[in-house]
This record gives sequence, structure tokens and C-alpha cells, in this order.
Amino acid sequence: MKIRIKFRKWGVMKFIGHLDMMRYFQKAMRRADIDIRYSEGFSPHQIMSFAAPLGVGLTSDSEYFDIEVNSTMSSAEAVATLNAVMVDGVEVTGYVQLPDTAKTAMSLVAAADYSLSYKTGYESPYTAAEWQKLVEQEFTSQPAFTIIKKTKKSEREVDLKPLVYDFQVTEQEGNPVFFLKVSTGSTDNIKPELVLSSIYERLGLSYNENAIHIHRMEVYARDEEGGLIPLEALGMEIGA
Repeated sequence: MKIRIKFRKWGVMKFIGHLDMMRYFQKAMRRADIDIRYSEGFSPHQIMSFAAPLGVGLTSDSEYFDIEVNSTMSSAEAVATLNAVMVDGVEVTGYVQLPDTAKTAMSLVAAADYSLSYKTGYESPYTAAEWQKLVEQEFTSQPAFTIIKKTKKSEREVDLKPLVYDFQVTEQEGNPVFFLKVSTGSTDNIKPELVLSSIYERLGLSYNENAIHIHRMEVYARDEEGGLIPLEALGMEIGA
């Protein structure tokens, strides 16, 4: 039986990297007595697969991983049981059953929502209204937005326009907040900070990555019509 689990991550836990989060949840499965399946062979391990691992320093309302179980309690019981063994900064919010033929969350990820806001002590060079106008002028209304994307091994020219599905600026407590829906996954993976830093560069501004807090809001797969659907929606809650 395949299960998809959704969780939140905030506070000091944002500094815990992906591999340590995997180890954390492996221990949590045992503490919560989840009847998780193990692989066969000389060194059996829990069958567990994470979707689009979150970068260190980012918070999230929408992290996912898949497991396989031999048997299961209800969704409500599983969420409560898991949260009883969670530390401060991690909360399980979803536990749904997947079809037997379902692909792993990792292979399905197509897009993600992010909010980017200024940390306390840092000021924006523009108001939210000014930012929205500049984003429209420099990005949204343009036929293309080409940058040089650098990796450890290479540099290549990339047009961000087809990879950014939405780009808005709102105001929260008097400060601008950037909302981005970007392509995510193994094929075209665009980090939200790359988009914002590229806008800064286009405007002749100096981008300070330490000034921006990045929060992941949701992760999506493609449905049969090509639209975006939250990964959680591909499963079904388990009744009592």
C-alpha cells in the first residue's frame, strides 16, 4: 500500500538538510509504530522517497514524501500519531493513500509556489506597488527574459519566461512580498531566488540573499489535462 505524507517545516528546523530530514523521518516511523515496508536483500531499508527536497534555510507548508506500508491506521490517526513524536518545527498535515500504480512524488513534481519576503532589519528598495509595476514592465510584459544560468560545471542561456507560471507582488505589514509559481523537477528546475536576483540585476540593484526569507507554499504535479494539481490531491484520505 502506497502512502503520501505532507508536512510543514519552520523555525530552527529550516537549517536541517535533506539527508538529516530523511534520517529523522526514518526514526519517526519507528517511534510512531507505522507499519512501513522494508526493502529486501542483505541491507533492508525503509521504502521512502522525498519529493523536491527543500534547500537549507527555507521554510515550507508543503513538503512531501512517499512510503509503502504493510497495513495502516486511518489518515486522522496517522497524522495524530506522527505528530506526537515530532519535534518543534515539523508538523505532519496530510496522510493519504495512493493508487497501487501511482508514480513517486519525486518523479511527478512539476511546479511549486513560493513567497519571498524581506527579513527583519532589511529594507526593500521599492514599495510593493512600485515592485509590481517594475515586474510587469521588466518581466511579465516582455516576450522573453533571458539570463545566464551558472552551475558548478557549466553556464547556459535560459529564458525564464516559460518557466515562471506566475509572478505577483503583494504587501504584508507594509512590506513587499513576492509570489512566484515556478517550474520544479528534474527537467526544468528554477529556484525562486534566481528569478528575483535576475530582476534585481536587470534593474541595476545589488541582490543580498541574506535579506530574503523564502517560504514554499505548495508543490504540484501535472494532471491528465496538463494543469497543475497539489501532490496531496492525487491520493485519498483513509477513513477510520
